[in-house]
Amino acid sequence: MQLIKFSQLMAIGISGMIAVTAAHAQPVAPLAKVNGVAVPQSRLDFIIKARTTQGQPDTPEVRKALREDLIAEEVIAQESLRKGLDRDPDIIAQLEIARQTALVRAYQIDYIKTHPVSDEALRKEFETLKTQMGDKEYKARHVLVATEAEAKDIIARIKKGGKLEKIAQEKSTDTGSKSKGGELEWSPAGNYVASFAAALAKLNKGQLTEQPVQTPFGWHVIRLDDVRPLKIPPFEEIKNNLTQRVLQRQFEAAVNELRAKAKVE
Repeated sequence: MQLIKFSQLMAIGISGMIAVTAAHAQPVAPLAKVNGVAVPQSRLDFIIKARTTQGQPDTPEVRKALREDLIAEEVIAQESLRKGLDRDPDIIAQLEIARQTALVRAYQIDYIKTHPVSDEALRKEFETLKTQMGDKEYKARHVLVATEAEAKDIIARIKKGGKLEKIAQEKSTDTGSKSKGGELEWSPAGNYVASFAAALAKLNKGQLTEQPVQTPFGWHVIRLDDVRPLKIPPFEEIKNNLTQRVLQRQFEAAVNELRAKAKVE
């Protein structure tokens, strides 16, 4: 269960594409020839580019190992074709899906290239983020259960001397915090869903919620263990993350517009 409400990137992912640009390949010698079939150098170049954008090394040893992998894949692919496996309906469907996925990625990359985010827009996003996050961050524990009645019973047990930590380990359905006695990481209220954030911000240090708090995940019993001033990183330090946030929002709007114009029967 995740309480944090930061927007999730599209399934295919925008963040990994910000540093990726479409390559215009020049005629080059093939990487290798396997049974007379050329394995293009562009395949290796694409893999290396994808790896380096994720911070992985580009060394002669890596290139040599990847070359061997590509040769092995070509050998297997040729044998698959020889056996007629490309005519299998399931394989045909997989190839169609792979083609569509590549086209979606191409559209995303093109969108990023043609819709640069201005510094002004990033600074506006930064100010919005600071407002959303507030000036405090909280250290809390909680117990998450399926029903309001269960949550009320837990509150009653704690008021009679029961330990929230123990009850969380026994009953909480939040697998992320259950083993830690319901402990949540330091976080600003703005990182949580609205009802959880509102309840948390009203608590004093050491205080327990008087009533269960409902979120889309279930019913929560929350205790505030500590609070401290929030230190937001400088603009330049999180500029790339801000770019991702703005691009994601713009891209989703563009996709929604395309979807609205599409004729679906």
